[in-house]
Amino acid sequence: MATNLLVTGSHGGDDPHVESKHDALMHAAMLGRGGYILKTRNWTMKPTAKDANNITIPAWDLVVEGRQIYIAAPTDVNIQSGSQGQKRRDLIVARYALNSGTGVETVTLEAIKGKPSAATPADPGIETGSIIGGAIVSDLPLCRVNLDGITITSIDTLVNVMQPLEDVWDSLTPVTGQVKMPYSDRHITLVRVGRIVTACAYITLTSNFTQVSNVSVNETIPEGFRPSGDSRAVMRGTDNSGAASFYLYGTPEGKMVLHGTGYTGRFVGISGCWITA
Repeated sequence: MATNLLVTGSHGGDDPHVESKHDALMHAAMLGRGGYILKTRNWTMKPTAKDANNITIPAWDLVVEGRQIYIAAPTDVNIQSGSQGQKRRDLIVARYALNSGTGVETVTLEAIKGKPSAATPADPGIETGSIIGGAIVSDLPLCRVNLDGITITSIDTLVNVMQPLEDVWDSLTPVTGQVKMPYSDRHITLVRVGRIVTACAYITLTSNFTQVSNVSVNETIPEGFRPSGDSRAVMRGTDNSGAASFYLYGTPEGKMVLHGTGYTGRFVGISGCWITA
């Protein structure tokens, strides 16, 4: 007799053929096999120290290897007190466990104590087995608690936020704009995809500029296309002969300066690429 391999379809009668692992595999294929905070409830919240022995984990929605974890309300996890003159790094994890006898799967929040050290504390070991690969215990690190003596000095969030498809779509959708070319009646076309902006144009110069050096111009790069604070927008223009050759530099405020040479009537190609804020 042939075996019915279909999951998302009826097998007839009351055959309970759909299991949690089937949904988990589908979710893992779409979202990835890692562990993430979902961008739903309280996703901007961070773990905090309630007192010297309790860390509050936000009411997060999480996913790990396709399995959804729902923390209904902020939850305190107890850690052991620190020791005078010693530093320590504890990890708080979401621990997946499978009871191989009953088949019951659970997730609990657990604190794993690090080894105290006077100078160089290290993270404790965790269960790193793959749930999809058959591990019956697997830990998703949520945060690291840093202690110096009996004081909690900081808490590091260790799990990343999963960006939803709408955000990914926005990051891949081209947005167009333009900036007027100095010494011309034409515009440079700007196209932004995500944080990357490209500039291109083929323009005619309407007046000369000769051997200018970082001269401010009136044209301004529009908001949404300006470079990030640690970079600049760079656009180069040149004609076939090389007689007209210049650079336009843009700042995070959108201001531009011109450096180079151009002559009336020259046809100039312009190109550039930079990262926005």
